[in-house]
Amino acid sequence: MLKQPLTAMYVEKLLHMNKKTLIVVVGPTAIGKTAMGIQLANHFETEIISADSRQFFKEMAIGTAVPNPGELAAAKHHCIQHISIQQKYSVGDFEKEALSIAETIFKKNDFAIMVGGSGLYVDAVCNGLDVFPEVLPEVKAEVALVFETEGLEALAAILKEKDPKYYDKVTLQNPQRVIRAVEVCLSSGKPFSSFLNKNKGKRPFNSIKIGLNADRQVIYDRINKRVDIMMENGLLAEAKQVYPQKHLNALNTVGYKELFKYMDGEWDLDFAVSEIKKNTRRFAKRQLTWYRKDEAVKWFDFETVSTDVISYINSYTEKQD
Repeated sequence: MLKQPLTAMYVEKLLHMNKKTLIVVVGPTAIGKTAMGIQLANHFETEIISADSRQFFKEMAIGTAVPNPGELAAAKHHCIQHISIQQKYSVGDFEKEALSIAETIFKKNDFAIMVGGSGLYVDAVCNGLDVFPEVLPEVKAEVALVFETEGLEALAAILKEKDPKYYDKVTLQNPQRVIRAVEVCLSSGKPFSSFLNKNKGKRPFNSIKIGLNADRQVIYDRINKRVDIMMENGLLAEAKQVYPQKHLNALNTVGYKELFKYMDGEWDLDFAVSEIKKNTRRFAKRQLTWYRKDEAVKWFDFETVSTDVISYINSYTEKQD
């Protein structure tokens, strides 16, 4: 029961906020999200928030396919190369920053654009983060010891025993996520998955998700071509610049870790490049798996003209009024 009646001003504010729309452009890497995001931003005369966690870092440009100077000039972008690989920056940090930016954009525009390939970061902004119990220090130390002495496979085995549901869902090659899940399982005595999708807050805006896709071979060909262009544009030199800091988590990413193996003398350069292509293709497959589970995504062929997407957005928002 309300402690006080809704005033006309408050009702008007609620109605006004409900008209605000965050347009999210998602899809696999190299599919054309940046170009579509810019076209939508120009049409709606608004700004873009990047939700690509690989593009946050100042020291990484070529290997993360940061928008080029012309693209950055075509529409105002946020969260592009705005932090250093030395900084700790979590998905929670991004959620707070992105929501603050969106609030500022919404003060002058009914639309904001978010472009991203990082599903967890997009979900954090659209839906909020899950709340987990505090991890006991002794558990954190124990898990770290297992990881150091027995490797990621041992932790994955523990996760499979404690939470088979999350084990089947998580990317087992991602140390951070496996470690985090095992820590929560051991600290709480409950499955990590039991804390997912609980207590998420309502957002003061609507979200509409636009997905870009293509046949698998088209995606793979675009990825292979992009990697070749990256190498031509100086990816190896960029990797050499950050090589002394290769232990940082930000650099444990496709395009850099393979070239580090070349620099360590483990692989020759041609093989390292082929591994970048292979691992990027696998990354694209994981992206699609994530987004295909989201029924809110409206899929378009990657060659769809922006006017068709805009027509869909206008139709969708009219139904929300």
